[in-house]
Amino acid sequence: MSVVADAGVRAYVRARDHLDWLESEAIFILREVAAECSKPVLFFSGGKDSIVLLRLAEKAFRPARFPFPLLHIDTGHNFSEVIAFRDRRAAELGEELIVSSVEDSIRRGTVRLRHANGSRNAAQSVTLLEAIAELGADAAIGGARRDEEKARAKERIFSFRDEFGQWDPRNQRPELWDLYNARVHSGEHVRVFPISNWTELDVWQYIAREQLEVPSLYFAHRRKVVRKGALLMPVTDLTPAREGDRVETISVRFRTVGDVSCTCPVESIADTPAAIIAETAIARVTERGATRMDDQTSEASMERRKKEGYF
Repeated sequence: MSVVADAGVRAYVRARDHLDWLESEAIFILREVAAECSKPVLFFSGGKDSIVLLRLAEKAFRPARFPFPLLHIDTGHNFSEVIAFRDRRAAELGEELIVSSVEDSIRRGTVRLRHANGSRNAAQSVTLLEAIAELGADAAIGGARRDEEKARAKERIFSFRDEFGQWDPRNQRPELWDLYNARVHSGEHVRVFPISNWTELDVWQYIAREQLEVPSLYFAHRRKVVRKGALLMPVTDLTPAREGDRVETISVRFRTVGDVSCTCPVESIADTPAAIIAETAIARVTERGATRMDDQTSEASMERRKKEGYF
């Protein structure tokens, strides 16, 4: 290589920022899934991480159609704003959206809840495994990130699941030199996490850079809440205030938008992506640690749930 050409390469490398490198890695992973797997699906809930995945899939495969359908495991307890956004975004892209409902699993008797209005977050595992089996999927692409929770930090990018859909952190494949093994036997599959190496801050910086639309719940708005220790429980039909609770109306936003019955907002006045980026940069608690009621006890251990087939 000539001195001039070598200098040009160095200048190009310097010009690329960390988001460019993360984007390139994620696009490479998505294309690896398309090349190696026969029936992949991509999880799309309408949340910020899956919105980023959709943009990455656009960059990986457009102008062609995605080589996989979109799949959402619907608890029936989702925020209406998020479901409306999910349906609209899938329609705008012209991509197939498959919705598998925990309600259907309840009717089949494969899911039984202790309380009718209790959290259905963990129950998604059953519905998810049923959907993967019904679709014959050999790969399921998700937006989990390693910075979310310590159990997620143990994940490979191509995370092997056995014929029961279970995850064994001791039975995973090496990924030296970014070589990914998607080979599975009948009934087995891999979960693939293209944004494993991203952080919550990276996601918001990418949303801002790409000017991606997200559900309004992510931005500051006034809402009735009840303080439960360090958490702010939103007052909703599923999570009503109880006798003795002190209801406050304050400015909050959601860092994650999962099951209504276990997802809490945080106090905030950040109403733009730039303001959220500034707030996230100094946050000292992970988004799950600050917002998920069902992640606060060992009984709801993420690692245990993942071993049972959770996302």
